Amino acid sequence: MKKLLCCFLTLLLLFSGSTARAMPVTVSSECDLSDMDAPLESVTASAAVGQKLDIKAKSAFLIEPVTGTVLYEDNADEVVPPASITKIMSLVLIMEAIDRGQLTTETVITASEHACSMGGSQIWLEPGESMTVDDLLKATVIASANDATVALAETVAGSEEGFVAMMNERAKALGMTKSHFVNCTGLDADGHVMTAHDVGLAAAELIGHPLIKNYSTVWMDTLRDGKSELVNTNKLVRFYKGTTGLKTGTTSQAGYCLAASAERDGLSLVAVIMGGETSNDRFNGAKKLLDFGFANFSFATVKPNLAADTRVAVRNGTKKTVKVTADKPFSFLSKKTKAQKIEQVITYNKNLQAPVKKGQQIGRIDLYSGKECVGTIPLYAGETVLRRTFGTMFGWLVDGLLTL
Repeated sequence: MKKLLCCFLTLLLLFSGSTARAMPVTVSSECDLSDMDAPLESVTASAAVGQKLDIKAKSAFLIEPVTGTVLYEDNADEVVPPASITKIMSLVLIMEAIDRGQLTTETVITASEHACSMGGSQIWLEPGESMTVDDLLKATVIASANDATVALAETVAGSEEGFVAMMNERAKALGMTKSHFVNCTGLDADGHVMTAHDVGLAAAELIGHPLIKNYSTVWMDTLRDGKSELVNTNKLVRFYKGTTGLKTGTTSQAGYCLAASAERDGLSLVAVIMGGETSNDRFNGAKKLLDFGFANFSFATVKPNLAADTRVAVRNGTKKTVKVTADKPFSFLSKKTKAQKIEQVITYNKNLQAPVKKGQQIGRIDLYSGKECVGTIPLYAGETVLRRTFGTMFGWLVDGLLTL
């Protein structure tokens, strides 16, 4: 009832005449802004690794996006309607189009009749109205505007249908085996489904594009010279330290969903809540997942145990040995609750033969925590060693005779 009332009031503001037009019209992704000023629950998740968190939702998932390590999951493979979480996948394709130069943030897009017919969350684009990619991304990410999303999709693929085909193909490439898209907006439709696990994979891919944070971290913004006000319904952006995004979603079939990303002390996390019964369920659930991740995990850094003057033998070279250099220190995801003793095992290429080029990999350091290999540091030649030839040997002989 509260949500319907909010939607009615928003529409009333839009169409109530010139007096209302003089003030910015708030555009919201879900029309429910009534609890946006209420802080999150102050309780911190105290569960240890292996224990179940008290989360009120159909499914929950937590992933470290750099390594792809799953830190927590509960019913994460259940296929459910994703609502506007869908737009994460749409945004992956849009960011990739920008990366390859098909679009820029200054590209101007003219809205089609189809894009303007979406309904649901929208910025009320008019057919023929033009906006930059930058403004349409603001509308898509902050306000979850369906019309803006479709306008971008049509520009990338020529049609929404073509774009949806690209979404399904890209999802398979990312390992999202249980997802299937029917539209690019997240409006409820038969066969339009995702899992919390798949959402996590898509979100991890999206935050790999630094540009997305220019939009997903914004609490409020405007369009149309300040006439349209955008308010981000992801409360974590305002109330959770380190939040970098990412996307809310709500429909009658999907319930309340959230993919939330945050970063602290070099550790990035993506939390997914699907099918919460209330808006607070998703925010509190995501907070518990993120708190759990930050409390129990961190990145440990290992410096190569290699002396500065380390050299390794080279056969048939103009030098008998070659200088060894190591790659930069290696970082790996570690449990805070477990002190990790790392053993370094150095292995060089057998029978290293000249010529050896500077920067050529000539060995590695395997890092072990107990019996588990947690990573590898490559070892490189720090100089070039040429192959020994008759000419070089003759030159050595002449040099030797001249010095007698």
